[in-house]
Amino acid sequence: MNKLISIILPYYKKKKFIIKTLSSIYSQSYKNFELIIIYDDQNKDDFIFINNYIKSKRLKNACIINNKKNIGVGLSRNLGVNKSRGKFIAFIDADDYWLKNKLKYQINFMIKKKIDFSHTSYFIVDELNKKIKEINISKKINHKQLLRSCDIGLSTVMIKKKILKNFRFSPLKTKEDYVLWLKLSKKKIGLYGIQKHLTCWRETSNSLSSSILQKLINAFEVYNQYLKFNFIKSIFFTFILSINAIKKRYL
Repeated sequence: MNKLISIILPYYKKKKFIIKTLSSIYSQSYKNFELIIIYDDQNKDDFIFINNYIKSKRLKNACIINNKKNIGVGLSRNLGVNKSRGKFIAFIDADDYWLKNKLKYQINFMIKKKIDFSHTSYFIVDELNKKIKEINISKKINHKQLLRSCDIGLSTVMIKKKILKNFRFSPLKTKEDYVLWLKLSKKKIGLYGIQKHLTCWRETSNSLSSSILQKLINAFEVYNQYLKFNFIKSIFFTFILSINAIKKRYL
């Protein structure tokens, strides 16, 4: 019997891309999933737009959690995890999209290898879905390596729900997922990479993912507040992480 996968999708001002994202989910060759959309936007028009699309396409096993106020992607994902029923959880952002066999390939890999966490290689695409770059990941990454560089794309991740019993996303505006990966790796939970491109991660001009200053601030907070590094050590690792991120994107 196919295992149920809970798909967690936070939404905030991504109307231009959300249909592409939803289409990629419901085009998956693996059909036993539930979709949990956490609507973290105060714009009622977008909520109506998404709700009408789900109804018009008769999309099954989809629910929308409407946050009373904006709480950010990290805390929104935590709400989705709490609501989820699946033994496996897959995350996707509202402007990214999956290739057709993403869920099927990934869950089969995890069951066969008996692992709790996996992520995949991915494509970086622009606003017109044009491929900009391929990101090729390592088969496994340890805590020491992860402190210096992170190739884990949030929308590529699948994890067993039981692992998240004692771990959650942070409330940071960016790097909220990085904190979680570091906590998992520190506890010796294997972060396994699938070297197959199954996800398209979108780079936009006005997305949080494009905010260099915000990323630098949050990277420092990861090391200083969450890992309890001193000021100098936090600055050092923020610098190393940033240099490696630039290399990954442009070299």
